[in-house]
Amino acid sequence: MSGLGVQRLSRRLAGRVLLEDLNLEVAPGEVLALLGPSGCGKTTTLRLLAGLDPVSGGQILLNGREITAEPAGTRQVAMVFQSYALYPHLTVVGNLELGLEVRGMPAAQRRERIAAVIALLQLQGLEQRRPAQLSGGQRQRVALARALLRQPQLMLLDEPMSNLDAQLRDALRPELRELLRGGGHPAIYVTHDQQEALGLADRIAVLHQGRLQQVGTPHALYHDPANRFVASFLGRPAINLLAPEAGRQLALRPEHLQMVSQDGLPVRLLRREWLGAQQRLWLESSRGPLTLVCGADEPLPEPLQVRWRADRELWFEASSGERCR
Repeated sequence: MSGLGVQRLSRRLAGRVLLEDLNLEVAPGEVLALLGPSGCGKTTTLRLLAGLDPVSGGQILLNGREITAEPAGTRQVAMVFQSYALYPHLTVVGNLELGLEVRGMPAAQRRERIAAVIALLQLQGLEQRRPAQLSGGQRQRVALARALLRQPQLMLLDEPMSNLDAQLRDALRPELRELLRGGGHPAIYVTHDQQEALGLADRIAVLHQGRLQQVGTPHALYHDPANRFVASFLGRPAINLLAPEAGRQLALRPEHLQMVSQDGLPVRLLRREWLGAQQRLWLESSRGPLTLVCGADEPLPEPLQVRWRADRELWFEASSGERCR
């Protein structure tokens, strides 16, 4: 099997379950994002795939080769950590060149590849600086560049853009996605930033308390969540959860609510916030609190009511949270 295959992968430590029965497949050239809150098992998964922690159960296959018990140094896996892990006594070029030199790459080829990755990650002018002379964001970019230079069979990235400013993240995201896809190898990208996952990944795997909740395209997870957790975790502002009725709970995305003056659910405006081209309204209703997103210049009708299309409704079992419609 080409690509990465994970079958019932588990990790337990001191009687605590960190990851339970994870099943995943990542195709060559595919970028899969692991998304979830802190402690959900994202970094644990990466460490198991990289061989940094022992597996409690399950199997890992990389291009048809089982690597479950293989040492980290022979797995042909590159990992970008949340911390920088740079050599403090080496310059930027020295940090990037060391691994290529150890693998015996000719000097001319090393210079060509390093120049390309420096341009991609906007490190021009920093080539002769040491890590102590770089900002946190610059160090993170050097760590990312070093991993990209290895051209591994599997790329693992643990929140590599967490220390970059928002403008640079937005500029780098599409370029990084194309770079990872163009490598022809599977890539797994860990993040707690859903915007990053939605914009960068081909598919997203949502984890919660060590268990896989759903895998799918960004569009599928947002519009067709498997359970209440996935629906609530994806989306900013968060989805509206109305009060349960007859054992079921209705959910509505803020952008799917419409303001009307009649034939709707009466609401009271609590506060509003302008967000450039949009405005966000916090509302109170008999069905519970609601958040609505609309155009910045859209006037508020009087009296204020909201309504929505029936095909925008998401229904969940009130007790289990599983999707029922």
